[in-house]
Amino acid sequence: MRIAVLSDIHGNVRALEAVLADIDHQNVDEIVNLGDCAYGPFDPSPVMDWLMTNDIPTVRGNEDVVLAAGPAGQEPRMAPFCRSRLSPSALTWLDALPLVRTVSGALLFHGTPRNESTYLLTAVTQNGPRTRPREEIAAMLPGISAPLLLCGHDHTPRHIQLANGTHIANPGSVGCPAYADDVPAPHAIENGTPHARYALIDLGNSSLEVALLTIAYDSAAAADEAMSNGFPDWAQWLASGRVT
Repeated sequence: MRIAVLSDIHGNVRALEAVLADIDHQNVDEIVNLGDCAYGPFDPSPVMDWLMTNDIPTVRGNEDVVLAAGPAGQEPRMAPFCRSRLSPSALTWLDALPLVRTVSGALLFHGTPRNESTYLLTAVTQNGPRTRPREEIAAMLPGISAPLLLCGHDHTPRHIQLANGTHIANPGSVGCPAYADDVPAPHAIENGTPHARYALIDLGNSSLEVALLTIAYDSAAAADEAMSNGFPDWAQWLASGRVT
């Protein structure tokens, strides 16, 4: 069984198309998506049309919740920008996404199995992000016994194995290689290049292999679109994979 794992597309159809073109050559049995589908400085309709038309198994991300919840008092300017470009059926689809789901024995979620807004593999301190130790990760997963966990949210490709044998893979972000955030403390995530990212998981009867892939695409055009839509911070992230 070979699974292609997508996450954090963020409405970036150029990046998605490049990833799908690569997947076409990979003899994939299943494609899954770990959320944050539409929230970005683009028209998200093409991404949503592909996800919905192909019935891609998807879990909800924190930004999916923001868009589906409707207008809020102090929400970021990106939210109404994206929401106004989504059809009612797309918003309904986002609103119905589950927090977790199981596909081919793998447990899918965006942040953690209990909260789509919490990083699992990355800890944020006042000194910035750091890789969370395996013991801390295991403590965040009480009662979880699946042999393979697939998570997203921090846009950082990673594969680890816990002491109990559980594998955890984060494919990184298809559509956003860097960003700045202030929750739970001010921090920046930087992959250092503008590539799209996804993962291939090979599941055998007694084996598991994870490949974390980086795919070149027209990131300059994506950055230009972000700039023309009034989001220069995103333009920087998309063009360079860096916050500054």
